[in-house]
Amino acid sequence: MTNTDIDATRLQDIGSFEGSLAHRVYLALQDAILSLKFLPGQVVRKGPVCEKLGVSRSPVSEAIARLANEGLVDVIPQSGTRIAHLSMEDIREGTFLRQALELASVAKVAEDRTEDQFAQINRNMRLQDLLVEDGDFPGFYQADEEFHALLMAFTGYPRLKTVARMVSLQVTRARMLLLPTPGRTTETLDEHRAVVDAIRIRDPDAAQRAMRLHLGQLMPRIEALAETRPELFQSR
Repeated sequence: MTNTDIDATRLQDIGSFEGSLAHRVYLALQDAILSLKFLPGQVVRKGPVCEKLGVSRSPVSEAIARLANEGLVDVIPQSGTRIAHLSMEDIREGTFLRQALELASVAKVAEDRTEDQFAQINRNMRLQDLLVEDGDFPGFYQADEEFHALLMAFTGYPRLKTVARMVSLQVTRARMLLLPTPGRTTETLDEHRAVVDAIRIRDPDAAQRAMRLHLGQLMPRIEALAETRPELFQSR
């Protein structure tokens, strides 16, 4: 392995995923890319991936083709496969689409939520609070993702969460880079509380305002990140 190669040992065991063999390989690779275990520009060599996951080259090739369709890897003929750099154009589009889905979702949940659903949201908020107190950035990110996933699930539209994830894959990688920003997790928690307060009193307009304010913090921070870490982004 060279300094530019991915570290295949960082892949999760595919036994932790469900589905066909190729699908589980795909999920393991996607997880490593989205969580930044594999960084933009690093080379993906199939041999070490096959060895780590205990599979043949065929499911790895199939997984890489899916990741290429999602824009997470670049397959270069006669050169190999590299983890794709972040694209500001894709991030802006993903943020726009995700915001449209989030605002529609939070308004519906504020209007229609049940007491059991609100109790689940509150449990998630308590977990976020503990993770901020512990300084557990990756754990907070997962709880943050679950918070937004709960709101989408409580709309009653089962495909919404999947659609939202697909349109914001590039955004997810950029958000992971922003996690250690001093004070940001505390600010995010306060923004989430404002959303939950509006849901508690069943005020769809207030819920949308709070969510719009929360989501509006993202792009300026990503744009600043692109200035300080240009090596992770596509050259302009």
